[in-house]
This record gives sequence, C-alpha cells and structure tokens, in this order.
Amino acid sequence: MSQDRVALVTGAAKRVGAGLVRYLHARGWRVVIHYRSNGDAARALAAGLNAVRPGSAVVAGLDLLDTGRLPELVDAALNAFGRLDALVNNASAFYPTPVGEFTEAAWDELVGSNLKAPLFLAQAAAKALAASGGSIVSIADIHADRPYPGLMLYTVAKAGLVAMTRGLARELAPAVRVNAVAPGANLWPDDGGVFDAAERERILATIPLGRTGTPDDLAQAIAFLLDAPYLTGVVLPVDGGRSVVL
Repeated sequence: MSQDRVALVTGAAKRVGAGLVRYLHARGWRVVIHYRSNGDAARALAAGLNAVRPGSAVVAGLDLLDTGRLPELVDAALNAFGRLDALVNNASAFYPTPVGEFTEAAWDELVGSNLKAPLFLAQAAAKALAASGGSIVSIADIHADRPYPGLMLYTVAKAGLVAMTRGLARELAPAVRVNAVAPGANLWPDDGGVFDAAERERILATIPLGRTGTPDDLAQAIAFLLDAPYLTGVVLPVDGGRSVVL
C-alpha cells in the first residue's frame, strides 16, 4: 500500500523536488524532505503535509557534498518511519561552465551534486531499499547525450548519472530497481543566466507537444517508475518529444 511506503527526495524544499513530494504524498506516500539551505521552506512544506496526514512528513538537512554524512539521510527515514522504499535523486547544481573557463571548484560542485552524491547515497540506501523491495529514480537530462553548449561539467555529470543508473540496475538486481527520468525544458533556472527570453522561445518551438514540462509531468513519470515492477535500467525521456528532434 502506498500509505505504508516511504520516499526520500533530495533537494525537495522547492521547485521540482517540492512538486514531487506533494505528488507522492497525495498518493499516500510518507516522505523525507531533504534540503541543504532552504530549511524554512522544507519545514513549511512538511507542516502542510502533516496537517493533511499527521506524521507523514519529516525534514532532513544536509550538504550532499559532505559524502561521509550521507548515511544520515537514510537513518532519518528509518528513524522516522522504520523503512525506506524509494530514493529520488533530485538535487542538482546547475550553471554554465564553458570550456576554457571552468574550475576545479565548479567540477567539485557540479559533479558532486549531480553524480557523486547520488552514487554514494544509493550505496548508503541499498540495504534498506533491498529490505523493502524498493527502488531508486534519478533525474538525468536529455542533454546527457545531446550536449548543450556551455554546460560542459553539468553534461559530464549527467552522463555519469545515466551510466550510474544502468550500472546500479545490474549491481542491485533483483532486490532494488534503478531507473531515471530525463527531462527536457521543465522549470527554467531561477537566475535566467543560461536561457534568455529569445533562447526560451527557440527551445519552446522545438518541442513537439508545444509546451514546456511541469513538476507534475516529472512527478507522474517518477511515480510510474516507482510502481513498475519489471522496469530497471530505464532512462525515460520526459521532454514533450524534444529529444526526437534534437
């Protein structure tokens, strides 16, 4: 039953992560809302969910780059609910790193948040997920194998995340299923530093379904993968068909 299941969602205080938490919670899941710096937003989200269904949401603050502490997020789920059924790797740093300008610090942050943390968190969660017959879903990107100019380190990290998904699907089978979704244009970045108005219009014109995605579009696909017992190693595009025309 969904109301017995527990999902840990990283980067869940706002934007896509918060939308996913609301979507899963509305379908009976209990949730662990991870945040790094948006503690107030995470606590407000949990309070709203607990008002609907008491004791169904908790928060856990942690910098995912602090690799040695990642098991604490799994412990937060087990201590609160006694089990863990799903890990959703949503947290992601994103900003331009053109060739000739990127730095080791940018490598550490972009690869750390988009690849290293998901891998080490998956390792930390594997035992608990195996015990529940659970699964992992990560958020990749259609540009992992169709690079977008100027995003070198992000692209490398997301390509690694795709390889991680397929590798873990084999390593953790049959006890744990491991899949990913690959969004195209969903919520635009907050700072607008990569996609100006003209570029957003250009991208929109390339989407066969004629609109950008929403957090609910991603959440629906993630929920599907969490419930699909014979799918593992899948990277599911959730892009309105844009990858078909790239």
